[in-house]
Amino acid sequence: MKRTTPVLSALLLSTALATPAMADELSVVSSFSIIADMARVVGGEHVTVTSLVGANEDAHVYEPVPTDVVSVAEADVVLVNGLGFEGFMDRLIEASETEATVATVSNGISVIETGDDHDDHDDHGDHDDHDDHAHDEHDHDHDHDHDHAHDDHDHDDEHAHDDHAHDDHDHDHDHDDHAHDDHDHGDEHAHDDHGHDEHEHDDHAGHDHDGHDHGPEDPHAWQSLDAAQVYVANIADAFCDTAPDHCEAFETNARVYAAELEALEGELAALLAPIAEEDRIVITSHDALAYMARDFDMTILAPQGISTESEASAADVARIIDLINDTGARAMFVDVVGDSRLLEQIASETSLTVSDTVLYTDALSDGDGPAATYVDMMRHNVTAIAQALQGS
Repeated sequence: MKRTTPVLSALLLSTALATPAMADELSVVSSFSIIADMARVVGGEHVTVTSLVGANEDAHVYEPVPTDVVSVAEADVVLVNGLGFEGFMDRLIEASETEATVATVSNGISVIETGDDHDDHDDHGDHDDHDDHAHDEHDHDHDHDHDHAHDDHDHDDEHAHDDHAHDDHDHDHDHDDHAHDDHDHGDEHAHDDHGHDEHEHDDHAGHDHDGHDHGPEDPHAWQSLDAAQVYVANIADAFCDTAPDHCEAFETNARVYAAELEALEGELAALLAPIAEEDRIVITSHDALAYMARDFDMTILAPQGISTESEASAADVARIIDLINDTGARAMFVDVVGDSRLLEQIASETSLTVSDTVLYTDALSDGDGPAATYVDMMRHNVTAIAQALQGS
């Protein structure tokens, strides 16, 4: 007869005691830090969230490590931005053989089309096509009343799981606020037989990490507070699909969060209101703020393309210098994942100087930094821009 040592007995007891609490929490893996923060707010006490790409880290150049495969394999929910942003996620999800709900949180936003050639920065050079922003055309379906009536969101979990279709999560929660009747949750992954054999992610197709070519759509949609509200609703949907018993809590958190984001948008618009639209011209190190430019009627120029892996040519730099001289741009910022050397070169040939304030575009700061949460990041970025444009 085997004897159980006191240490082993204690370990078994602690494991048994921990199991119910752990089972009550969703294990959530997000691709990068900004989505992770949103997930924590929406999920509250019912989730534990792991971010594959951490604070101050660049998802454009991230290479997965073996522990990432384990994290994704063991997850209940995997959250990705989509729009071709995470070049590493398709391979990682496939390698993990995860049975998780995989949700593309940008589904349903009003996308900025860039064209196929990301070296042609004129696509984002003048974000003055504000007619398609207009705040009544954001494909939100919630019309800023944040009842999240996603009747037309075809969220078929985009996985089309044939054998692992999360049958037990059939949206039987008939909540007034989250009318999931037509949620088909598609997640664009077309998973056959278990969920992850095909991985035909429409958002990620063809991205093998060799160059993070983002395709014809700008993936940095989280820089729009309007789009962020769609992200929040999609995260709540994914959580409700996977843990319907806690759906009411997820939806309540999502409504409160969406209202906070809407109020923040008004606050930040007020900061920029004293500045004439023609004076809202900003230079950044890489082209990650097109959605912010659209929301707040700004022109944001960058020598480097949408991906930090793209190379700015001498012609790109010369073009920015000419635009600064022609337009009278007032402020220049490096972002946390950008290359300051390009901006220093530009500054040496213009009257602009590179701001001492760093913007956060593709990643949050650590807990002690100025952008530890998504709300903090948006407030930090727009406040820094407004102050620089006003010369303060």
